[in-house]
Amino acid sequence: MRVYLDSLGCKLNQSEIEALAHGFVQAGHHLVQTGEEADLCVVNTCTVTHVADRKSRQLIRRLRRVNPTARLIVTGCYAEMYPQEIRAIDGVDLIVGNDGKERLVELTESLDRESGGSKAPTSNLQLPTSNLQALPLGHIRAFVKIQDGCNNRCAYCIISLARGRERSRSRQEILAEIEALVAAGCKEVVLTGVHIGGYGRDLGASLGQLVEDILAETAGARLSAPRLRLSSIEPWDLEPSLLRLWENPRLCRHLHLPLQSGCDATLRRMRRRYTTSQYADLVATMRRLIPDLAVTTDLIVGLPGETAEEFAASLSFVEEMQFARTHVFKYSARPGTAAAEMPHQVPYAEKKRRSETMLELARESSQRFHRRFLGRRMEVLWEKPGQDDERERGFPPWSGLTDNYIRVLARSELDLTNTVTSTKLVGLFDGGMRGEVGD
Repeated sequence: MRVYLDSLGCKLNQSEIEALAHGFVQAGHHLVQTGEEADLCVVNTCTVTHVADRKSRQLIRRLRRVNPTARLIVTGCYAEMYPQEIRAIDGVDLIVGNDGKERLVELTESLDRESGGSKAPTSNLQLPTSNLQALPLGHIRAFVKIQDGCNNRCAYCIISLARGRERSRSRQEILAEIEALVAAGCKEVVLTGVHIGGYGRDLGASLGQLVEDILAETAGARLSAPRLRLSSIEPWDLEPSLLRLWENPRLCRHLHLPLQSGCDATLRRMRRRYTTSQYADLVATMRRLIPDLAVTTDLIVGLPGETAEEFAASLSFVEEMQFARTHVFKYSARPGTAAAEMPHQVPYAEKKRRSETMLELARESSQRFHRRFLGRRMEVLWEKPGQDDERERGFPPWSGLTDNYIRVLARSELDLTNTVTSTKLVGLFDGGMRGEVGD
């Protein structure tokens, strides 16, 4: 069977789609690059905002339109929270909630046997969980899921409802997956989950212990000593036992610390567990301990009750923090969350205006961060040639990342795929830097 996989949303969704890819290949199926050539299309959806819901629906409809004869299976957070909306879309053969996602390969084959190869009616199946080993399929940077679920109840967030309580994978399972990835040539592993700082609480372990074990057991020539990167981590989870691990140069100098708001009153309504002064002190400590650290963040504008003065305070704090990259989200009411029931909802036009103002500040801050590295040499892991819109005359630019999350484009006649080279950073572009490979 020819299988096409697509995913929206977070790095966790990406890690899950990689696990599904491995599962289908191990079962003897073939992955294809487009929905048009597939016998089966699988969509891993997102529901973090109403925009994510809309994009999920658009992707489902597009796949059905370009290939009306393929089976179409929808899974992920949107499928978990709003299966009735997906059932209303013509041509969806199966809806699988998050609990059944990791058995999707088995489920697909069972469905095919039961239907004799014909399409089955749409159903919302909830199945027991089991982990698939996401072994490499030509990986350069691989996302490894270490846990799922979240026990926090931030007022605006639906993900704890869509993903459930925190559940950690075993240390042995994670290490086995990483060893297989590295043995196949993977140069960077990104640990991901819904709330990675909660890793191990259900196992009597901790994220710090896991990171230390990974660094120790993937050291040496046998396993190529890859980079290790943490995905988004909550500020309150950066404990001293974790902080000291950045002494190891293989742990990437990049922290994504969601701020969400730079105003204390808004943070209280969000049910966040820190003040702006505590956040600022933490970032100052991390920058002091880790030279050239990139601190990136998430921000929400327009939470119900956010006044003009509160937004101004948030804007001022964000300017003070000088983030390397900032993802800005307009508040999106999610049914079932506390914020959806709050009074004083901010009009969309005002949320849009605040978003544009914050995005402009984010661009300026990012440019300042990148300027610090002009003329310096950095180690870049090259991933792929640049996109068509980045190509100019001659050979295409290569695209890669420094360990502190600077996107670099450079030209080379050599095949740089999955290599790490010393690169001089010589210019800026919107979102990254231009480099020169070699001496």
